[in-house]
Amino acid sequence: MIINGTVWVGFLIFVVLMLVLDLGVLNRKAHEVKLKEALLWSAMWISLALIFNYGIYVYLGKAKATEFLTGYLIEKSLSMDNLFVFIMVFSYFNIPPKYQHKVLFWGILGALVLRAVFIFSGVALINRFHWIIYIFGAFLVFTGIKMAVKKDESIEPDKNPVVRLFKRFFPVTDKMHDGKFFVKLNHAKLVATPLFVVLLVIEFTDLIFAVDSIPAILAISTDTFIVFTSNVFAILGLRALYFALAGISRMFYYLKYGLAVILIFVGVKMLIADLYKIPITYSLITIAAILVLSVMISALSSKKLLKGQL
Repeated sequence: MIINGTVWVGFLIFVVLMLVLDLGVLNRKAHEVKLKEALLWSAMWISLALIFNYGIYVYLGKAKATEFLTGYLIEKSLSMDNLFVFIMVFSYFNIPPKYQHKVLFWGILGALVLRAVFIFSGVALINRFHWIIYIFGAFLVFTGIKMAVKKDESIEPDKNPVVRLFKRFFPVTDKMHDGKFFVKLNHAKLVATPLFVVLLVIEFTDLIFAVDSIPAILAISTDTFIVFTSNVFAILGLRALYFALAGISRMFYYLKYGLAVILIFVGVKMLIADLYKIPITYSLITIAAILVLSVMISALSSKKLLKGQL
């Protein structure tokens, strides 16, 4: 079955409606998202992704459904690393929990646009220049190795080149001003608030992560619809996942090593694609197993550490 324009338009309308429902109805007032609410939203987004995956299975077949699920799993897992950066950025700027949802909402909206550009460009490049898969593959292997050996570093968003450039041309106030991105001081001068600076950092961070994640999912599928929709579902569930994991982020210490192995595996898959094409089902099983194992090791390690402190 060929995905026509009507299906694309229908999916985009669904995304817009969910975003409007999220910010315009359910989260009109700034509030701190509690664990129960975050878990409910996470469960809802995961359920919607699985329902959509079943629809792909019915209309496009098992192969496409497996591609979607594998791509979704890759994007969801790589976004975990993104979340830990968000936690440190919010902490650095002392952003109150009740304003964090708004920043993440607009940050993820921008991420959807950036990802769309990356995806359509990446698919077009691979379809036109097949040899680019080797560059993507080598890049993912390099990134995976770098992630595994890199030590944890403190984040200093004020040194971010985008932030420094913005502050050079636009004044920034130190106060929150009721969760606004811009305010007028003395009824004349328009200045940005720390919330907008954080939004810039989050957008820049997602751009960097997209450089890793998009080539990774292109190793699974070059079907634009599959790649785009799996990305969208993973990103839309990112906010809820953030609030669900923010309080227990230390329990996922070894997850980054699992993500590193996934990137290396996907990179190797691209590098040997012309010699041996790893079945998509095997890729799904391998990626899922690596994730489960890294989370289990992290949980056991955290449990032992907690006992040692008591």
